[in-house]
Amino acid sequence: MARGDIQFHPVVAALYDPIQWYFERCQVPEHREYLAAGLDGAVLEIGPGTGPMLPYYESEAEATASFHAVEPDPGMWQRAAEKIADSTVEMALVSGRGETLPYNDNTFDYVVECGVCCSVSTIDPMLAEIARVLRPDGEFRFLDHIRSDGWVGRSQDLLTPLWRRIGGNCHLNRRLRPRIRASDHLQLTECTTPTIGIWPIREFARGTATASD
Repeated sequence: MARGDIQFHPVVAALYDPIQWYFERCQVPEHREYLAAGLDGAVLEIGPGTGPMLPYYESEAEATASFHAVEPDPGMWQRAAEKIADSTVEMALVSGRGETLPYNDNTFDYVVECGVCCSVSTIDPMLAEIARVLRPDGEFRFLDHIRSDGWVGRSQDLLTPLWRRIGGNCHLNRRLRPRIRASDHLQLTECTTPTIGIWPIREFARGTATASD
């Protein structure tokens, strides 16, 4: 099913959790904890996928937090909905895209994204939307794989045209930190670049930003 210029493949949603088992079990837990730690108030997750953040919301977020999520992939949406039904987290899940968030201005205390900036058509419109829906004292938390330096980066450049066709528009070679720094809408407050994945996904950007004045 296509949404705009992105083709969603049902097989990607069906195989996502088994393929990501090692990553989720052994490599990313501390980084998901970072995203969820102390969340409170109104929280929006952009692109929850199959719902891997739900256990971290249960364990790390404040009990008073209220969760919302927007997911464009019908297959991912269905799997997330099933996990939400079995979770103690109450989350309002809607169909939509990060570039056109279906929420009013200044709605959320926190916006969270994990592995979404790699797959949107372009990053800048989503960053503008995140800033729009954030409250003035709100925070954007992100974790996304990025282009590496050296031969790994060059191999990512070569592989990306094929990778994005079979992986729901996932780009291996995006540069997130420079896009946030160049944004007129967000102010980068923290960013580290841990090495988490296995080739062709290696380096990640993890951090926080606030809406610009």
